[in-house]
Amino acid sequence: QVQLQESGPGLVKPSQTLSLTCTVSGGSITTNYLYWSWVRQPPGKGLEWMGAISKGGSTYYSPSLKSRTAISRDTSKNQFTLQLRSVTPEDTAMYYCAAGYSYSSHSLRGQGIQVTVSS
Repeated sequence: QVQLQESGPGLVKPSQTLSLTCTVSGGSITTNYLYWSWVRQPPGKGLEWMGAISKGGSTYYSPSLKSRTAISRDTSKNQFTLQLRSVTPEDTAMYYCAAGYSYSSHSLRGQGIQVTVSS
């Protein structure tokens, strides 16, 4: 079955760019599922959808994060990535990559990676 695994730094300094990669196994980002997305959960808060990339390569972003977010993919590696620019401590959260049939919801999620923004 399809599995997702997040990777990237666990600590990022304020004003820097956070970059995370999701590696997909057991399936393809160009065929399985319609959308591949990133969601996050800050401490003590609910899940927040950040954005998604479709199996055709179109991107969709949360209006509140659109100015700082970029999602891309490498089909040769079966990976998709998140870049979040100009991070602040408010971006500290557990970050998950996910897959589903709607760009703003998901059916499957990785185990997550904790990212802390601190100097």
